[in-house]
Amino acid sequence: MNTELIFSNIAKHISLNEEEKNHFSGLLEEQVLRKNEFVLRQGERCQQLFFVNAGILRAYYLNEQGKDATMMFAMEDWWITDMYCFLNGLPAMVNIQVVESARILSLSKEKLDRLYQDIPKFNLFFRILMQNAYCREQVRMMQRLSLPAKDRYEEFLEKYPRLAKQVTLKQIASYLGVTPEFLSYIRKK
Repeated sequence: MNTELIFSNIAKHISLNEEEKNHFSGLLEEQVLRKNEFVLRQGERCQQLFFVNAGILRAYYLNEQGKDATMMFAMEDWWITDMYCFLNGLPAMVNIQVVESARILSLSKEKLDRLYQDIPKFNLFFRILMQNAYCREQVRMMQRLSLPAKDRYEEFLEKYPRLAKQVTLKQIASYLGVTPEFLSYIRKK
């Protein structure tokens, strides 16, 4: 199991000794996934937190009419799950699907809770991740409420240039809250 990237991610916020790294590694499970496979489906119990070692995943909500709304993307070195449902042991509200073949590491809620007991500094690490995610989503919501679609698209391209080249126009439109046709119109201007 390749853990180099996840330990680099963790080192941005906390330091681990070799014993702590070995303990943490022992809690992880690795999966190799093909494009279009699901890591999580709406309605399934959300029991895993995922770290992307390689590839791209997309979390999206599918409404009763079959229309999807992309909540987030996750590329290598990013974490993803349906956080509310993961923390509360509830059925998932979102689907998490592989956009580009991926290698992920997963950590169950049970093992995360054990990790908090065994290595308390992981409380700080995951608190920082959640604070950052909350701030990112607050800014995204404010932009969605206040910025024209063209500006949101330009912001997306600036923030995620690699992602913009690897996901479909339909998926970007879903993330921005516009139709693919409107996004095509914006791109032509």
